[in-house]
Amino acid sequence: MMSKKPGIAHIMKYVVFMLIVVFVVLLMLFASGSNKSFDEVRQGVEGSLDTEVLTEQEPAVFKRNFSLNAADYDGVMYYSSGSNISAEEVLLIKVKSESQIQEITDAIDQRVEARINDFDGYAPDQVKLLENARQSVRGTYIFFACSQDADAYLSAFSSSL
Repeated sequence: MMSKKPGIAHIMKYVVFMLIVVFVVLLMLFASGSNKSFDEVRQGVEGSLDTEVLTEQEPAVFKRNFSLNAADYDGVMYYSSGSNISAEEVLLIKVKSESQIQEITDAIDQRVEARINDFDGYAPDQVKLLENARQSVRGTYIFFACSQDADAYLSAFSSSL
């Protein structure tokens, strides 16, 4: 009589299946958006900001700096340094539709490039901040931080979702 041991191919099917399930779960956790309101996410991010350096800006400043209209989105939070020689800024946007995401990420990229050109040659520390800026898109939320504390701000954003 032959024993009915499962073969290596049979075992590998289950191992691959489990790996796929784990991958899908991790993908959903780290790439999905949030069911939280903009105000809840905003409070989570604002709580981590260094308000001695960063001050909340009016929608007109947001429009001037990014060429985007805040009224086109479900929510906009924009903080920047009061100094003209500082590149520090934090931006949080909740879009109304996913079709707006590319428009915003392009505007952020253009802002970073313009600021690098502005500071190039006389403020290398600000250029380094801009090159190390953090950006994240999670569902309908877009986050951008240019600061020495950008990693902490990004972490606060991720945990607030």
